[in-house]
Amino acid sequence: MTSSLKFDNQQLELLPEKAIWVPNLNSIFTADLHFGKAAHFRKSGIPIPEEIHDLDLELIRYLVVKYKPIDFYFLGDLFHSDWNDQWDYLNLFLEEFGETTFHLIKGNHDILSPIAYQKSSFKIHIEPVTIGKLLLSHEPLDSIPEGYLNLCGHIHPGIRLVGKGRQSIRIPCFHLRSNQLTLPAFGEFTGLALIKPKTGDQIFGVAQKKIIQIL
Repeated sequence: MTSSLKFDNQQLELLPEKAIWVPNLNSIFTADLHFGKAAHFRKSGIPIPEEIHDLDLELIRYLVVKYKPIDFYFLGDLFHSDWNDQWDYLNLFLEEFGETTFHLIKGNHDILSPIAYQKSSFKIHIEPVTIGKLLLSHEPLDSIPEGYLNLCGHIHPGIRLVGKGRQSIRIPCFHLRSNQLTLPAFGEFTGLALIKPKTGDQIFGVAQKKIIQIL
């Protein structure tokens, strides 16, 4: 079950796959995949199975097959830090979808060599990208021009839900504050940063394959 927002006559569908689909642009937006992170943990002696990233790839496949986007945007932190062989695996996987252009707006973890990006399956953007009235960045922008909506990541926003019996659960969420919409981390192997909503914020939680508007 999805939830929709409207901005500047654009419909933004918030998906339980922790992505945004914009039909008028035929585009999908995600943030913070952190692919290859498991391999970095294993180098440090922490036995995290690589299969955890296969869930992320299956979600990408699902989104591309279902929506057939012309453009698929990763809003930074696509790959977790230094090179490992999972970078080649990711690029080989994306080559299956020749009718979709994959974009990377580089984030603070996207630190591979220039040649690695040049030979990749991605169109690379170093600076924020403007599409109509959507302003795409990795980190939330401090200054957003009037009339624009900043789509961003980096934060890994989450919200704590508390039940009547004091039981609680933390879930990822989309966080809309004024003219800035922060996406939840797309990757399976990522953490959450609990946010403190302010008056006027809108929070859309991701739970059990549904989008639930909390505020």
